[in-house]
Amino acid sequence: MMIFDKLFKKRQKTEVSLVANQSNSFGAFGGDAYSSEIYRSAIDAIARNTAKLKGSHIIKDELNKTTQSNINYLLQIQPNEIMSAYDFLYKIVTHLYIYNNAFVLIDRDESGIKGFYPINATNASLLEDSRGNLYIRLFIRDGEPIIQKYSDIIHLRRHFNSSQYFGDANDAIMNTLDLAHTQNEGLNVSIKSGANIRGIMKYDLVLPEADMIKTRDRFIKDFLGVSNNGGVMITDTKSSFIPIESKPINIDDKQLLAIKTKIYDYLGISENIVTSKYNENEWGAFYESVIEPIATQMSLEFTRKIFTQREIRFKNYIMFESGRLQFASNSTKINLISQLIPYGLLSINQALEILNLPAVKDGDKRLQTLNVVDINKANKYQVGEDNERD
Repeated sequence: MMIFDKLFKKRQKTEVSLVANQSNSFGAFGGDAYSSEIYRSAIDAIARNTAKLKGSHIIKDELNKTTQSNINYLLQIQPNEIMSAYDFLYKIVTHLYIYNNAFVLIDRDESGIKGFYPINATNASLLEDSRGNLYIRLFIRDGEPIIQKYSDIIHLRRHFNSSQYFGDANDAIMNTLDLAHTQNEGLNVSIKSGANIRGIMKYDLVLPEADMIKTRDRFIKDFLGVSNNGGVMITDTKSSFIPIESKPINIDDKQLLAIKTKIYDYLGISENIVTSKYNENEWGAFYESVIEPIATQMSLEFTRKIFTQREIRFKNYIMFESGRLQFASNSTKINLISQLIPYGLLSINQALEILNLPAVKDGDKRLQTLNVVDINKANKYQVGEDNERD
């Protein structure tokens, strides 16, 4: 916490004109959803695949040129002193799915942006000064509350509905998570109870309590211990052993699957994605329905919080993207390349990159079949047209 404490102390300012005239606030999800094995494994699958996105500062002209700014180093290598770019994206996506809100502090001064810091906030609220400028008050775990300009906080949201500023809580899935927890507890109890022999040792005589305890312990040692290989018990006329039948509770596999599926559906993910058994089509659906929306949201939010409106008008953008074809089969890749190269849509090196092969010298050339021609020159290639004009 020393790094964050130092950072926040450096940036903390006293804003005497702040008034809490906005009722919107955020509280961390009360239920410990991340302790659920099913929920955590699903979030992990989303976070580790989203963390492979590459963030870039580009100038969005006809070529989408990548700049050489320090932002690229921060987004692609090391956003702050203690995280890699992968860890950074993994953490904020995990926060997004646990709390439906993820906060990232932009550390900048007059010279530019110095770093990006994910904030694990337990509570947040929006404030407004007398001029209408928005601030956010964040309560950090094991730390003092801080107040920052909302324009310096990258804020990602899920289930953005009830509040004007924050994503809704995960209350809708709590009952299902409770059922999953109850199932696990039931299985544990069932296994433990099924492994025990229980019964009543009945004596026809009235024995002192101390003698009853000694008799019970001796009976357990002699007949219920592991040394009783024969599995036979004997009693005399003074006593009898009445066994209590213990029937383990069996939970239907369909019930287990139904609850797991309900959690996966809530998160928009399938079991094959979680267990890494997906095929090409399943990966494509997962990318388009889960990863791509997160990439779009991050691209827009990072862009509008990092750059001024004037910089955006000059087409400065942050873009998070990934090679979607990296999980495609070789036959799909080759088929796509064979369709795109004849039309000049891919360079040689771009085609090699799709196949995970190294670039070659002069590989930026684009090849094109002679069957395709510029529309403005098409008439020159019409048979006999020049002769008719003569």
